Amino acid sequence: MLHQFILVVMAPIFLVQGKHVRKSIPCLKEAAGPRRGQSEKIAGREGKSPPTKKPLRILLLGDSAAAGVGAEHQSQALSGQLISALHHQFHVEWQLIAKTGFTTKQVHQSALLHPKQMYDVVVVSAGVNDVTKPTSAAKWIKQQQMLTNTLRSHFSCQHIILNKIPPMEVFPSLPHPLRWYLGSKAKAFNKKLAKWVETQPDCELVNIGGPLDVMHMATDGFHPGPKIYRQWGQAVAQIIEDRWTGSGFQQQDIR
Repeated sequence: MLHQFILVVMAPIFLVQGKHVRKSIPCLKEAAGPRRGQSEKIAGREGKSPPTKKPLRILLLGDSAAAGVGAEHQSQALSGQLISALHHQFHVEWQLIAKTGFTTKQVHQSALLHPKQMYDVVVVSAGVNDVTKPTSAAKWIKQQQMLTNTLRSHFSCQHIILNKIPPMEVFPSLPHPLRWYLGSKAKAFNKKLAKWVETQPDCELVNIGGPLDVMHMATDGFHPGPKIYRQWGQAVAQIIEDRWTGSGFQQQDIR
């Protein structure tokens, strides 16, 4: 309610600043490269067979950050960094479905349009575009809940990884007071998301840790750069390793 009130009061200023931001921020392309594949097999030494690695099927869904905006190639983006961090322990089959500008509702729709198939892990990046729209935290959480329910039924996934909305109050491309407002709203979204995720045994929330280093952001001052993608990918990989290298999870046979 507070953010809705502030939006009404500050609407004229936010409207002017929003138009300025849209005109001034350079439009970066999504990262080039494949959006599906398998991790490379590590050859065995002295002609021996390569070590057996646990198979893992991963689907990445989301917005421009998931699509790798701010990186030249998918190998530098979230998908590539995640697979690189996992391939020593897992044989990963992966797919990426993401598009610049997607809100949580649109991510949900893209999931529904994807053919039903089994994935072990689904990684979701969504929220920044919801913050920039007149969407309340309560409505956003309902959309997140609908999305996760669809992921469970549509993909039979056993592990859903959601990502915190980044600290928008430090995005250099955003002027004040718009920067302060969006940062405050993102914090409110994250607080509700964290509280809800605690009640979901198959869900976990990624926090890449530490303050966002704006020097490592993309040239548009809004998206991650390769170093942030690497940190993000490693954080997601650690969550996956912690859960899947133990005995608590048994993968479903897709045959």
